[in-house]
Amino acid sequence: MRYKLRLSYDGSKFCGWQVQPSDPSVQQTLEDALGRLIGEPAGLTGAGRTDSGVNAMDYVAHFDCGKPLDCTQLRYKLNAILPRSIAVQEVSEVPDDFHARFDATNREYTYFLHTVKDPFLESYSLLCTFPLDFEAMNKAAAHLLGEHDFSCFEKTGADNRTSICTIIRSEWEQYSPAVHSSPEGSCWKFTISADRFLRNMVRAIVGTLLEVGRGKRDADSITELLESHNRSKAGESVPGHALFLSKVEY
Repeated sequence: MRYKLRLSYDGSKFCGWQVQPSDPSVQQTLEDALGRLIGEPAGLTGAGRTDSGVNAMDYVAHFDCGKPLDCTQLRYKLNAILPRSIAVQEVSEVPDDFHARFDATNREYTYFLHTVKDPFLESYSLLCTFPLDFEAMNKAAAHLLGEHDFSCFEKTGADNRTSICTIIRSEWEQYSPAVHSSPEGSCWKFTISADRFLRNMVRAIVGTLLEVGRGKRDADSITELLESHNRSKAGESVPGHALFLSKVEY
């Protein structure tokens, strides 16, 4: 029998989603907890990898079990023994052919940024005190829409079968955090949605768009950058603590 988990996690305590030999991962922490509760090894398959320090608001994974499970009780017990950095929102039985990764049709990431020092935002948002032209950044972000080869934003040495992705949303907008002490208009978020993402792609895109915002790169240069397929011509990757996997759609 196959079961689906919907969960969220604070990535600051983990090396990412995927199991690593020596560092704590979200996947390993969940598998250990599940194994204790269901009495058999629980191999989790996730919707995708998130890098070290990256967070997830809405993550999906699946696992198989040889016996029927009480989904409500399992969710309750998982949340009781998991660390506070991981919360399970839903456990549900799904068809045996459901696949958390391959059945996903769209993924959305959100990157948070603030322009005024604020102690309540430091853990989950990037502080940028230099002037930024968000109009130019949105003009540049629009060039990312559609189907392109995004290898210029892909981490060097990645082994993907293809670097082609289709982006359906790419924009900066202001937002108001629930808890903050910053003046109005100082908090921004970048939302990007696509059928798939390459390793480190979103962080490299944000770093490149910040260069546009600082006047170091022209907004229209994004088209040429995409055609170059050259990672060294894109901007530096921004830190992972402000990046969230915000939605996975099926």
